[in-house]
Amino acid sequence: MDSEMKKFQDDLLKSVKQMRQGKAARINQVELSPAAEARAKMGLSQQAFASLLGVSVRTLQDWEQGRRSPTGAAKTLLKVAVSHPEVLREIGA
Repeated sequence: MDSEMKKFQDDLLKSVKQMRQGKAARINQVELSPAAEARAKMGLSQQAFASLLGVSVRTLQDWEQGRRSPTGAAKTLLKVAVSHPEVLREIGA
């Protein structure tokens, strides 16, 4: 067996052992966009949250996926949704 294959097998075995011990070889952290964070805080579907904000679902999706950024009043509403979700729930009721 050549040395490259031996090294590969050793690394693979080491990785499996770490996995069994609960040690992750790599940890990925995903940062939520402000729109996604606000919606998660509210616990609403995209449809319900977009309706509450007065925007289309497509616009909300663009904000959440970072293709576009909210401006003006929408940006302020998202800040309110993160810090005081109960206020938007009250308005939307």
